[in-house]
Amino acid sequence: MSEAIREVLDWLKSRPDIHSLRAAVCDLNGIMRGKRIPVDQAAKALEGKLRMPYSVCGVDVWGEDIVGNKLVFSTGDADGICQWTGRGILPMDWTAHPTALIPLWLSDESGAPFLGDPRRALARILDRYKALKLTPVVATELEFYLVDPKPARPRGPVSPITGRRLDSDAALSIDEIDDFEGFLHEVYEACRLQDIPVDSAIAENGVGQFEINLNHVPDALRAADDAILFKRTVKGIARNHGFIASFMAKPYGKRSGSGFHVHFSLLDEDGNNVFDDGTPRGSDILRHAVGGQLAAMAESTLVFAPHFNSFRRLRPNSHAPTAVAWGYENRMVAIRIPGGPNAARRIEHRVAGADANPYLVLAAILGAALIGIEKQLNPGEPATTDVYERDMTKLPPDWASAIASFENGNLVAEIFPDALRGSLVACKKQELETFALRVNNFEFETYLEAI
Repeated sequence: MSEAIREVLDWLKSRPDIHSLRAAVCDLNGIMRGKRIPVDQAAKALEGKLRMPYSVCGVDVWGEDIVGNKLVFSTGDADGICQWTGRGILPMDWTAHPTALIPLWLSDESGAPFLGDPRRALARILDRYKALKLTPVVATELEFYLVDPKPARPRGPVSPITGRRLDSDAALSIDEIDDFEGFLHEVYEACRLQDIPVDSAIAENGVGQFEINLNHVPDALRAADDAILFKRTVKGIARNHGFIASFMAKPYGKRSGSGFHVHFSLLDEDGNNVFDDGTPRGSDILRHAVGGQLAAMAESTLVFAPHFNSFRRLRPNSHAPTAVAWGYENRMVAIRIPGGPNAARRIEHRVAGADANPYLVLAAILGAALIGIEKQLNPGEPATTDVYERDMTKLPPDWASAIASFENGNLVAEIFPDALRGSLVACKKQELETFALRVNNFEFETYLEAI
């Protein structure tokens, strides 16, 4: 037994109030799937003695098998080996009885990584950076809505302080932060216990919408883990406070969408930021990285906008990008180079919605940047004006187009393994078909008698 496992088991002994654990992997939709196990099986999970079907990574958003999935039918739905990621046992004290999560990822019988696991896709990209002696430093910003769980459609939450329902956009409202301080305090405390580096929180530009930033870390796998764990934490604590925390990209048609913005820089082996050339412009390596991200952006849009609802967010004049464009201190573009000290020069990628899978998002962003650096791609001139009205290359306009672009893309084939690409395309086609078969109430109201 390794020293790391002993330390984790010692911690578990210090928590006699924990009687069960969750052992889970992350699927393509960013949903944790796994088992409830007794505490006395912790060592088994940590030592790689648990098994789960390979197909668990590739089920659809409802947890249904993908029709024709070869991982299910041609292999007899074979099991993979669950390996501990090394991220401790993470306390979840917001459940009815305190529990903790053991984060896992899948390998085959030989111990080789299962390449249909989204966390493995990101790890492959990071191995390529390591070979170049470069380390991505990543920070994320996640937006979400608190909504009243009682109505059938989303409504603003009732303030625990005033008893009044929120019904207006209150961007950067300190009063709104104060009203929900009880909820926010518990989120911050839970993140502290899980070593999730939470930073500032703001009331965003929507009814009951908040943004909480996660500090930068020199480990992109950890940054993606943090984002997954953060979302679970926020949703679990919100339920205890009588709310639903929604990371839907666009729960309200006429209000702000929720984004998942990613900031990153690159350090060389001496700890120098290679995006910094001593000027606000940034280095050639920065612009090559931007060039790669622009080149792969249309092909990668399915990763950034993976669901039917995602494309309600990517609309003109919505503060969400629609054009394949970049610029300095320009929040209308997909790739923004923020201002600030030259030593902190970085790239902000603004396309992904809060509904996207963090492992796939970081793999797509960092993988495309790597292609740009290796091929020395030119990003063209930065945009300095409103790009919504300009004649520029656009992101795929709808979900079906994004699926096709990802399926046929040459650059995403350099980023993602074939097993994962095929599984994601099949997953999204099944989800698309399911939505296509549903007729909503507005369609009936509009067409049933009128035509």
